[in-house]
Amino acid sequence: MDDETIITGPLYEVHKKVYPQATHGTFRTIKWGLMAFTLAVYYLMPFLRWDRGPNLPDQAVLIDMPARRFYFFFIEIWPQEVYYFTGLLIIAAMTLFLLNALAGRVWCGYLCWQTVWTDLFFAVERWVEGDRRERIMKDKKGWTFSRVRELATKHVLWLLIAMFTGGAFVLYFADAPTLLKDLFTGAAPGVAYIWVGILTFTTYVFAGHMREQVCIFMCPWPRIQAAMTDEWALNVSYERTRGEPRMSVKKALAAHERGEKAGDCIDCHQCVAVCPTGVDIRHGSQLGCIQCGLCIDACNIVMKEIGRPGNLVAYDTDINIARRDEGLPPVYKLIRARTLIYPVIILAVAGVMALKLGTRADLFVNVLHDRNPLAVTMSDGAVRNGYTVRVLNKQANDRKVEVSVEGSPNLQLQIINGKGGQAAVVGPDQTLELRVAVTAPAGSVPAKPVDVVFTVKDETGATTATHKDHFFPQ
Repeated sequence: MDDETIITGPLYEVHKKVYPQATHGTFRTIKWGLMAFTLAVYYLMPFLRWDRGPNLPDQAVLIDMPARRFYFFFIEIWPQEVYYFTGLLIIAAMTLFLLNALAGRVWCGYLCWQTVWTDLFFAVERWVEGDRRERIMKDKKGWTFSRVRELATKHVLWLLIAMFTGGAFVLYFADAPTLLKDLFTGAAPGVAYIWVGILTFTTYVFAGHMREQVCIFMCPWPRIQAAMTDEWALNVSYERTRGEPRMSVKKALAAHERGEKAGDCIDCHQCVAVCPTGVDIRHGSQLGCIQCGLCIDACNIVMKEIGRPGNLVAYDTDINIARRDEGLPPVYKLIRARTLIYPVIILAVAGVMALKLGTRADLFVNVLHDRNPLAVTMSDGAVRNGYTVRVLNKQANDRKVEVSVEGSPNLQLQIINGKGGQAAVVGPDQTLELRVAVTAPAGSVPAKPVDVVFTVKDETGATTATHKDHFFPQ
């Protein structure tokens, strides 16, 4: 019989609850600042006002589904302009790639919504239950009245934050003050309560209970990022050549007296204690590390207390890690091909979008020729072609427009479904469909199909729109 390997233990490691410890320092301060800024933007943005004139909403950022409009301060996007969202997605992707090229998963550590809301939930948890050691001891003691009260308080606060998160989301789809009042009085549409419920549930579960599991198991970015990074990207790293071998301060002093090497790392595990995903950075780059830098702050505090240089854990590159092993000085190369290509793409896409926004018209025309019949011969020998002309008015007021046609000599245009003639009125933010007849009088009928150009001009004469089509003699 062939030898067989007998597995006696579990196939997968049992997940251990992570109790992140509070810390302070440069990177913790940056995270607090970014968290306050991003949450303020998310919760307060719907209440900002922006005067767009009469007949238009005054909410600065609004996704108006009934009117099929997206408003962002002075920018108004129509459904036909969905390519602007494509441009924004390209810019967002390139920005993410650029951050990855510069500093790995720095997006995950500072700006990802999972990180931001989890940080907020951690802060509430520490405020109610205490820091890491207190929470571990309370969990070991089991259920007491005081413990139940603390947990109930924490989860109520979590649910309130989650509910406000869902509530803020729906405020982007209607006038925020009005909808907020309707939500509290029960007068809001049912779909608003459904979405508040969905966002409340997902925020509470992901930020309160799943936490690091979202970053490690659910999010695809760590896998993608690992394939896109290079050896020049800055990542949170442990300086092994300086830190090893690990030993206590007393043992290190004794080792120095004996002339032996002693590392600066005293194996205090503070870098692990403060990590929101429970990673030991001393084991090298890992999937769970979100590059938040909290372990750097924690290690620097310890190094300062024992009188040793800081930055034993720091942002560094794979190149420098290898160079230190060889006794070479560190080198940095922030400017390289990928850190130049990504900004160029971002600027190019942003430039095209800005140019398109700055030069776009607010009056459009589309023409569709009748298919059956293509042409009708009148009793007097004249030939008539029928067209459907759609005029789009993107202004917030009525506009009187005049439709004309150019191409073959003596062509005559008449609006059939209007009051006759060549003029019509298009309502604000509306599309008007016109049935138009173009006639070539007898004696002026072209011998073969000719190109014609339809022109729509508003009453001021300052704005025109054109569309090219054909006139058929038969």
